[in-house]
Amino acid sequence: QVQLVESGGGLVQAGGSLRLSCATSERTVNRRVMGWFRQAPGKEREFVAAISWSGGTIHYADSVKGRFTISRDNAKNTVYLQMNSLKPEDTAVYYCAADSSTYLGFAPHYYEYWGKGTLVTVSS
Repeated sequence: QVQLVESGGGLVQAGGSLRLSCATSERTVNRRVMGWFRQAPGKEREFVAAISWSGGTIHYADSVKGRFTISRDNAKNTVYLQMNSLKPEDTAVYYCAADSSTYLGFAPHYYEYWGKGTLVTVSS
């Protein structure tokens, strides 16, 4: 069973930055696709970014391109989401997800394992 634990959320002013971390429980996560999703109050969970197990392939949602950066450190079993130039509309619970496939899915159903989320609040 893969366990994912997110951290790094908090309250930040618009224009600020945060770095989210997702610590994983097993070394085999190094062979997995990892993704970040977010869910704002009253909205569906939406794709933010995904990274292949090697880090060689990365996808971003259009809404975060140029502002967010996903990365992974397989030696530390950790995936990161660097978020810059934050906007109030980025406010949401951010979830880390993992799947053993090689496909970087854009929808939640592509991912088998999920963390419990970390709240990011961006004030205007």
